[in-house]
Amino acid sequence: MDTITLGDKKFKKYIDYETIQKSITVLAEKINADMANEHVPLLAGVLNGSFMFLADLMKNINFDCELTFVRVSSYKGTKSTGELCEVLGLNTDINGRTVILIEDIVDTGITITQLHQMLTENHSPKQVKIATLLLKPNVYKKPLALDYVAMEIPNDFIVGFGLDYNELGRNLKDIYKITE
Repeated sequence: MDTITLGDKKFKKYIDYETIQKSITVLAEKINADMANEHVPLLAGVLNGSFMFLADLMKNINFDCELTFVRVSSYKGTKSTGELCEVLGLNTDINGRTVILIEDIVDTGITITQLHQMLTENHSPKQVKIATLLLKPNVYKKPLALDYVAMEIPNDFIVGFGLDYNELGRNLKDIYKITE
């Protein structure tokens, strides 16, 4: 499908599945190299959007690791609300452990910086690294460094491959950008 309609919005294909998979493979190679000597890092997927990215990333990870999920949100429709709402908290002990936060997309950085702060202030991890499938560098202006970025994109609203518009479109294997 080259164009789709979700709710009241139209989208056109922007990044195909094969390109996504290649970028995930390259990213996994970097993570594998960095985590080679770490003792069982914890990969923490940020729900709902990261589930497809994390599933495909895990297929390319070659070190022992554990997996957990946190669910947070700062979006309503196509706009960030500017506030982080923790819906489902971390239920795994991260004291003294390396944690890699797995995010679908980083744009304003509100979600990832507040989540990073929550983890480092409320727990005692060895380190918290951040991996994202997509980064909007023209929008992300936070001082927190992102350790692993698969792809950079402009500031377009996108759906597919786990990303949604009002919970629609997460199931799409390609990524689409809004046209109207």
